[in-house]
This record gives sequence, structure tokens and C-alpha cells, in this order.
Amino acid sequence: MAQRLSIHEFRAMKARREPIAMLTAYDYPTAKLLDEAGVPALLVGDSLGMAVLGYDSTLPVTLDDVIYHLRAVVRGAKRALVVGDMPFMTYQADPAEAMRNAGRLLSEGGAGAVKIEGGRWLAPTVARLVQAGIPVMGHLGLTPQSVHQLGGYKVQGKSHEDAERMIADARSLEEAGAFALVLEYVPAELARQITSALSIPTIGIGAGPFCDGQVQVINDLIGLEPDQPRRHAKVYAPVGEMIRDAARRYLREVQQGHFPTERESFGLASREAVAR
Repeated sequence: MAQRLSIHEFRAMKARREPIAMLTAYDYPTAKLLDEAGVPALLVGDSLGMAVLGYDSTLPVTLDDVIYHLRAVVRGAKRALVVGDMPFMTYQADPAEAMRNAGRLLSEGGAGAVKIEGGRWLAPTVARLVQAGIPVMGHLGLTPQSVHQLGGYKVQGKSHEDAERMIADARSLEEAGAFALVLEYVPAELARQITSALSIPTIGIGAGPFCDGQVQVINDLIGLEPDQPRRHAKVYAPVGEMIRDAARRYLREVQQGHFPTERESFGLASREAVAR
């Protein structure tokens, strides 16, 4: 049986300059396929709110939602490190509540680590979680749970002051014990500076090529939302169009009486035999 990757492997990957590929996953078959492909880290992100549940943002996603999808992903992935997102207001209000909720992602969901959004103000909570044995991945830049405060899905850290603040945030999270850091929608040069300043790996999304790794939403990778292309994403297989085409072909064959044929009827007599 394959041994699941630990958080220590990711620091080692940075040390040997091995780029880290991370993808989101929300269900068993997808997790199984991505794991078999060799993807070392899978994120059950609160992005499931938009990617799977049809919400307009990540804010309505609950802890129970994440745990439900975590269980499926953990069953499918035997080797990858599975990281569970902590949804909106499951860690911000109180460190003790954050501890309970993060613990549920590990004990009930089977996650190997949790991810939380926030900078220096969150460092004491990160430290408490790490001290309790809960691995933490940080998240800076565009933090979707703060989308209303940020004024939309915009690049963060463009001014000198904001960039300096983000570098300080990154260092604080590393000092608190975070094992990795997601950088979302930040200028490539700032991502390079943060990556160089840290001993823990940075995982970029819309943050340029200088991070230690990259993370993408699986729906973007396989074109499940072909009408909503994202600038930072690349479609590697047009699965969305393939599904739509398959459904249209199926619909047409059913309507025309071409499906099921004798082959798909499991021993039923042919139409001609039935007619006789």
C-alpha cells in the first residue's frame, strides 16, 4: 500500500527545487484519478461552493460540506497529501473554536492538513493549531473569504506598502509554524520575493512562475466551465465540451430509438424477434 506524503516532504521538495503541483478535488473518482497521475497534494477547497454547489462565492460553504467532500477525496487518494479548507467563520472568531473545527477536518474528514486565510493577525491561531499537532497551510493575497472587504476578485499587493505588509504576513505565518503558503492573485515579482524570503514552500495561483509550486481548480484544468475561462488557468482537456456533446448524442439516440441496442439490453431479444 502506498505511503501517504507528509508535510515534511513539501519542505524537502522546496529544498531540492522540485516544483510542487497541487489540484483541488471534491469527489472520489476525481481524487483517485489525480492520485494515480502522481499529483502530490489535493485540496478540498471551499471553492467547492462555486465549483460543485453552485454558489456565487465561497462564503456559504459549511464545515460539514468540507468534511463530506473530504471523506470522498481521502477514500480516493492513497498517496497524495489531502488538505481541507477551513470555511468562513470557522476559525476567525476564537482560537478555541478554530481548534475544534480544524480537529474535525482531521478526525472526521481524514485531512492531513488544514488551510486558512489570513496574515499576522492569524499567527497566534496558527501557532496553537500547530502546537496541537494540526498541520496548517496559510493563504495570502486574494483571500476569497474576504472578497467583500477586498472589493472583488482583484490582484493584491500592487502598492509598495501592501507588498511590504504581505511579506511581513508571510514571515509571521512561517514563524507560527505554517508548513506552506498559498499566494493567490499577487504580482509575480512580489511572489518571487516572498518565495525567496521563506524556507517553507509557496504555492501560487495567479501569482506567476516564481513560486515553489502551483495550485489550480480541477474544473478549470479540464474545462468544466467552458463559458467562464480564467486568465490564470489553462485548459488541458476540454472535458466540459465532451460531456455536453456526449449528453446531446445520448439524447438524440434515445429520442430516435437507437439506444439501447441489443448489445446494451443484457440478453433481451432483438426488436425483430419481439415484433415476431
